[in-house]
Amino acid sequence: MSSDPSAGSKRTAADRVLSVLDAFGPHNTELSLTEISRRADLTLTTTHRLVGELTKWGALERDEALQYRIGPRILELASLSPSGLEFRELALPHLVNLHNYTNTPVHLSVRKGLELIYVESLRTRMAHVSSNRIGGRMPLHATSPGLVLLAYADPQVQGEVLSRPLQAFTESTRTDPEELRRVLSDIRNQGSAITRHQVTLDSAGIAAPIFAPNRTVTAAVGTVLSLDHTEPHVVLPAVVTTARQISEALAKRSRTSDGPHSLGSPSPNYQAG
Repeated sequence: MSSDPSAGSKRTAADRVLSVLDAFGPHNTELSLTEISRRADLTLTTTHRLVGELTKWGALERDEALQYRIGPRILELASLSPSGLEFRELALPHLVNLHNYTNTPVHLSVRKGLELIYVESLRTRMAHVSSNRIGGRMPLHATSPGLVLLAYADPQVQGEVLSRPLQAFTESTRTDPEELRRVLSDIRNQGSAITRHQVTLDSAGIAAPIFAPNRTVTAAVGTVLSLDHTEPHVVLPAVVTTARQISEALAKRSRTSDGPHSLGSPSPNYQAG
């Protein structure tokens, strides 16, 4: 019989393994066995056994200081996902061109549930402008790519996001549901998004949608810039062009393969005209 505190809730073996992996995150990339045990809500004995099995399999790796981090086997599995490395490799040349042209941080994002997740991130030395990293998550309402993904998401998803309390990162962050609905409508009409002062007061975000071959929005290209140096509308055409180029590359790949690949969350209802 298990001695885990959660035994009364009848946690499955799979749930316990996943809780060990879920203990890691953007701000917890290296953890001790005790920290994993606490964050996974497992006894130290169970954690030691599961971590040992995961390390042997390659899902985790341990350094000389006895700290654990996500191992290479997870990356290998992620590469099999259409929304993983294959998509990033297709988009990367276009993202690099945008990054070099604008000299700003450039992101490739998809929607995962009610959050945005960054699947590629090209950063600059201006670390104060953007601290987003691959695998990082943000609320959909707060960033320009998040708003793009939300604008083209299923109305049910929009309703669920806008019915919840929304985090304000600055005094200017939009949190009013009716205001956000108007913003989402404008984004669909314009085909792009520009935000100012939403995450930090000195920055702006620009984003444009990437369309799958079936004309549903599957991802977003975004960049963040300092309002002290650049006017967002100057960068907007380059962001829109990059998103269009990636959309065209997806369509071309679809024509030369067995069929279109699904990226990110299930296809939304909104489609391009």
